[in-house]
Amino acid sequence: MTIDQLKQFRQGTYTILGNGKDVLFDLMDAVLITRSVKSFVELSLAPVFRRKWSSIYEGLSDSKPAREKLMESYIKQIPHTQQIVLAGDHTAWSRLEAFTLKERTYEHQAQPMSGSKPVTLGQGYSTIAWIPEVEGSWALPLLHERITSFTNPIEKAASQLKQVCEELPTRPLSLWDAEYGCASFVTQTADIAADKLFRLRSNRLLYGEPGAYTGVGRPRIHGAKFKLNDSETWWRADQFVEVKDPKLGWLRLCLWLNLHFQQSHKIKMHLIQVQRLNEDAANPAKPLWLVWLGLSMPQLSEFWQLYLRRFAIDHWYRFTKQRLHWTLPKLNTPQQCESWSDLLPLMTWQLWLARDIVTDNPLPWQQPQAKLTPGRVAQAMGGVLGVIGTPAVVPKPRGKSPGWASGKPRLRRIRYPTVKKTTSKRQKSPAKSA
Repeated sequence: MTIDQLKQFRQGTYTILGNGKDVLFDLMDAVLITRSVKSFVELSLAPVFRRKWSSIYEGLSDSKPAREKLMESYIKQIPHTQQIVLAGDHTAWSRLEAFTLKERTYEHQAQPMSGSKPVTLGQGYSTIAWIPEVEGSWALPLLHERITSFTNPIEKAASQLKQVCEELPTRPLSLWDAEYGCASFVTQTADIAADKLFRLRSNRLLYGEPGAYTGVGRPRIHGAKFKLNDSETWWRADQFVEVKDPKLGWLRLCLWLNLHFQQSHKIKMHLIQVQRLNEDAANPAKPLWLVWLGLSMPQLSEFWQLYLRRFAIDHWYRFTKQRLHWTLPKLNTPQQCESWSDLLPLMTWQLWLARDIVTDNPLPWQQPQAKLTPGRVAQAMGGVLGVIGTPAVVPKPRGKSPGWASGKPRLRRIRYPTVKKTTSKRQKSPAKSA
């Protein structure tokens, strides 16, 4: 990448942001050069932020970035020399004390202490990202959207995958965690032009192909049961191979063809088991279960390395919360939260385009790196921004605000109840009397 390409990308996305684009670009530049802050308004103290501190909140209230156009500009930066690999997941923005924030829901969040319930109050966000490298921590989001109170992560992920694949020039490979290894996700993404590789929980139940029709009764739609946690139900694998991983040692990969979930019996899947062979016999590691659903299946020995690329999106979530200050602001409305969250993919793409331009600027206690991570690129972005400048215009003073009118009553903000999502189950119809 060259500095002109980065400058052109910033100018193109500047025109897409719409209302408040000047303050939003100043805000993004302030985030990129500010390592740590305790309050969101402290970003207004950055030398690249040329406006008053109140402009931060006003800009987020007035703006509504064109998310689809931003996604199209991101896709244009993807080279088409190799297969496009995508990864999808969701995370929680915890807002425990935001009683006046509309559409707070119960969200899953891992807890540092064992025995604690992995639940928080806040808002969930679903992300689908391009994974550019075989090894590394780079994940470039194409869509990063809030999961509303009337939908769930499975539906949102299926919608995002469809939206992204319609814009991609070639059929991608998508990687998913165990939560998406279910019949609902398989059914909702059946017509999407994308290969899928996802993990299964060890308590899942699959079925093989049914036997030939005997001519009596209803034809069977399920074959023998295949319980992942019961080796007695496993039949002989259709294929297996042993490979040596540089870090984990010898691995055995077994493949079973044409299995399916009970609720999606028409969709055939291929099951892969990954097992470490050089573990302590007294304390063996649990196997990893993967499912392939697509057209041209890769070599069996490649599944392990393919799935490892999914973890880059977990690195991105941690990077946004710790370095890009995603969960720092205490915004008032879901619309403000979405406008602020739309800037995170844009900042990440700027770092990616600048990775070959910046010079590593390690802190005194850090070792130099030849291959820069997103955090190390952000650490050196100040020099790049000083060279390329900003497309945002210089602010014009407007005088002093008249302030709150004397005698005007102040109303308490509305407190909204926490939304608890429920799963509706189909009721069985009562048996008819003879």
